[in-house]
Amino acid sequence: MATVASTHSAHVSTRDGTITHIADRASYWLISASVYFTFGLLFFFSAKEKLIDNSGTMPAPLAKTFQGTFVSSFPGVNTSWVLIGLLEALVFVVIAASVLTGEFLPTRRKPILLSGMALSMFTFAMIAWGENLTGGFATVAELFEYLVGTAVLIVLVLLMPPYRKTQWLSGLLRSEQE
Repeated sequence: MATVASTHSAHVSTRDGTITHIADRASYWLISASVYFTFGLLFFFSAKEKLIDNSGTMPAPLAKTFQGTFVSSFPGVNTSWVLIGLLEALVFVVIAASVLTGEFLPTRRKPILLSGMALSMFTFAMIAWGENLTGGFATVAELFEYLVGTAVLIVLVLLMPPYRKTQWLSGLLRSEQE
């Protein structure tokens, strides 16, 4: 009878181990894909709008909101528009470089991705600064949410492999239960 009980518990723990292993792997890949797609596409299309679609010219209604501010005299609204577009393009290039170097793999450290995310925070801060100048406080609040959300995602990336064990998610849950 004892043999049957121990065989049954071994079977259950193996099945649980398989399920948690699959959950850890699936979570890693889904989170990684979400981070790369979100940052990559967000900054690609933002840069494209400013640098290509608008040919480096700030749309007239937006440029009008900067009348009488420091930005309108130096460096100028179009130069500011291009500088923000270049920052956004740089974030996209850094995220793409992370993909091209294989940082998305669970065994690879992610210094390029983390740098790109930090650069995106700086970009959000620069856009928020411009919005503060024009009194766009609702947009400033949204940009602050993006900045904080990015900081949370940086922490999440640092909780995943290779910075933590491959049982990164189930390990966090297991330590809470103990």
